[in-house]
Amino acid sequence: MVMTDLVPASGVPRMLRGSLVVQRRRCGKRNCRCADGTDLHETPALSYTRDGRTRTVVLSASEVDEVRAAIGRYRAAVAELETAADAGITALRDRATARRRR
Repeated sequence: MVMTDLVPASGVPRMLRGSLVVQRRRCGKRNCRCADGTDLHETPALSYTRDGRTRTVVLSASEVDEVRAAIGRYRAAVAELETAADAGITALRDRATARRRR
């Protein structure tokens, strides 16, 4: 895979590991709707783990659908790899069983 295949023209990578989350927070302005803590500001974000720490990347509203699709592609690829690995283990165990029967 060529590096340009990883990041299309939209700027969102084709695959992303992590979860789509909504961050809720107060902005700090005394007269804002969020000041009493009941109507917090919401921001979409990608949450992922790196080096044992949870990290977030704040997203614009226009990036959410593309990020969701990239996360889906990553999860599908992982599932495909897991299936292939399980099939490999089964084949290896079958060979070992056949060797023992000889």
